[in-house]
Amino acid sequence: MQLRHLAAPELEDHPAYDRHQEVVRVEDTATGLCAFIAIHDTSLGAALGGCRVWRYADEAEALTDALRLSRGMTYKNALAGLDLGGGKAVIALGPETSPAPALFRKFGEAVEALGGRYITAEDVGTSPADMQAVAEATTHVRGTPGSRVEDPSPFTALGVFHGILAAAEHRFGARDLAGLTASVQGLGHVGWRVAEMLSRAGAELLVSDIDRARLDKAVSAWDAAAVAPQEAHRARADIFVPCALGAGLNATTIPQIRAAIVAGAANNQLAGPQDASRLAERGILYAPDYAINAGGVIAIALAGKRGSAQAVTEKVEAIGATLAAIFARAAEEGATTAAIADRLAEERLATARRRSQAA
Repeated sequence: MQLRHLAAPELEDHPAYDRHQEVVRVEDTATGLCAFIAIHDTSLGAALGGCRVWRYADEAEALTDALRLSRGMTYKNALAGLDLGGGKAVIALGPETSPAPALFRKFGEAVEALGGRYITAEDVGTSPADMQAVAEATTHVRGTPGSRVEDPSPFTALGVFHGILAAAEHRFGARDLAGLTASVQGLGHVGWRVAEMLSRAGAELLVSDIDRARLDKAVSAWDAAAVAPQEAHRARADIFVPCALGAGLNATTIPQIRAAIVAGAANNQLAGPQDASRLAERGILYAPDYAINAGGVIAIALAGKRGSAQAVTEKVEAIGATLAAIFARAAEEGATTAAIADRLAEERLATARRRSQAA
């Protein structure tokens, strides 16, 4: 196995580079492992962020994903009040590569080589069983089978639901979702649970997913209407709930959105910083993704602590209060909700850095 640290001069012209503390390329020819581990910031503690497995078009796309996602984890963990920094790993599968246990064990060796500066966990394309294979080579892993939080997706969904309630109260004056229509894009582990909670709360559902069988099941379960995934954002709805992959809010899609609220579980929803302004200019209330979808990382971070079941639930439900504060401050200051969320996270990071320098 080979680990190569990418030097800052190699990355400084990359559009997703944000003074990351450490970026490592991992390769193992025997298992076909090709991965990037990006540690963005450890001011608040070790960098926690999941391991994503995907068939990227090329290594450049994989590196971009690692850089973007790791920065998002720094802000997510800071805003969630966790004493953890931000990092992310991506494993780029080749045409003939299988995500087998041997590959994850090698990845675990790479995590171990970082000496605890990065803690990995489940993400898109990985499972608790995969994390168990990682755990055979390192202790710096969360979400293994039998752990207190084996699957963080229910907590992610719970936080998204409470974030939607806060958005509805801010925009419509009440937390009552009865009679409102929500367009849920993506019915994976998180999206399905969010849709289920929205239905129980009385919302009318429009649902979309690339898996036809899953889509048909959702239509039957909640008397929902099916729409094509590429049409979900432009559906006539009160709330657009993106729960698929990122960068779906961009110069093309934002002018087509009919909803008054965008609040969902997907990471990196904005294709670029300017897209927050595009949403605001159209009067669309945007729940910053890393604020609303922090339930999973909160659960993983607090797992195993005494009284954690109640503590996790309370902290995840408090995502609604965090978003309510963001919405109020954005309205008061005439700023975008994304800018306010960033500011709150950066204020906490700055405080941690000052304390570290003074120590």
